[in-house]
Amino acid sequence: MKKELLAATALVSTMVGASVAQAATASFSGSVKNGVKGVDTDGTADGTFAAVNKENLSFSVSETTDSGIKISTGFTVVNEGGTSQNASGLTLTFTDGSVLDLVKAGNAYKSKLASVPAAGGEQGVSGTTNNHAPTGLAFANASSNVGFEWHSAADALGVEGLKVGFSASIGDDSDSNASSSTVETAYSVGVSYVTTAGDTTVTVGGGFVSADDSNIDTANSKGEETAIALTAATGDLTVGVGYATGTEVATHTSTSDNSEVDSAEVMTAGAKYVSGDITFTVSYVDGDAKDVATFGSAGEQTDSYEAGSASIAYAVASGVTATLGMTNVDRSDESAATTGQSGSSWYVGGTVSF
Repeated sequence: MKKELLAATALVSTMVGASVAQAATASFSGSVKNGVKGVDTDGTADGTFAAVNKENLSFSVSETTDSGIKISTGFTVVNEGGTSQNASGLTLTFTDGSVLDLVKAGNAYKSKLASVPAAGGEQGVSGTTNNHAPTGLAFANASSNVGFEWHSAADALGVEGLKVGFSASIGDDSDSNASSSTVETAYSVGVSYVTTAGDTTVTVGGGFVSADDSNIDTANSKGEETAIALTAATGDLTVGVGYATGTEVATHTSTSDNSEVDSAEVMTAGAKYVSGDITFTVSYVDGDAKDVATFGSAGEQTDSYEAGSASIAYAVASGVTATLGMTNVDRSDESAATTGQSGSSWYVGGTVSF
């Protein structure tokens, strides 16, 4: 009996040891954010303020094959702003430095955009509106989860500092004349180039995206956009500017209204300065577009969005940051000011990251 128990113990140990050895490497990270946000619109409503409590927990999983190919994925347990499970696709990193994203891959033009400095904080003025003016450079970033994105290794095509990318996806191919709009097919190309001029590092990035629409009544594609951004970093100072133009079929997140958005364009600008443990950031966004509320109809009206923001972030301790942010927003819908969704906002709070 004793020999049988020893044999069983050895078998279990072997099985457990084998399963542990075969497990991929996992890590986690996240943050907890607490603060207070104030909003004072240009409308008749009194100013308001409220507590901000946001948390984020993400897991990353990866392993490398015998041939040297790294396979990685991950998932988010809690997104900032609410609980949800959000799994990533698969990423293959090859020995030459090139990368292939599979499933939920996204578009190459967005991933190659230079990162224009933007003020931090949770401040902002929102509300129910049909305004479809773009508020960021990747406003027509439409694709299906069934797709891929390929990123070249550094110094692509023998050019130092150059990276290129290509992406494509396949979506819903069933035509519809209802108010819904989905991606039928999409493709995108992106380019990023980094160079130095004296003490300054210059980054230029952007590209093009085109996504077909499944709705037979829409005049526009689901998304068609060209975007470019440039940043220059000298010591502790980084400045940047970006521009994008295109068309899209947009669904506003707060109203679920679908609109054809034409002649859309947006400009972003920002500057960031780091002084010891303090980071000062200012940013500006100016966007406008023409839209129609019913697919295939005429009578385009102009929407606009303009926002100026500033923030100060102080590194209190390792992983702990205090932030003070301010912003002012002006919106117009159908060429008329929307005072209820325009105004000023501030935020003060702290973030603990791990």
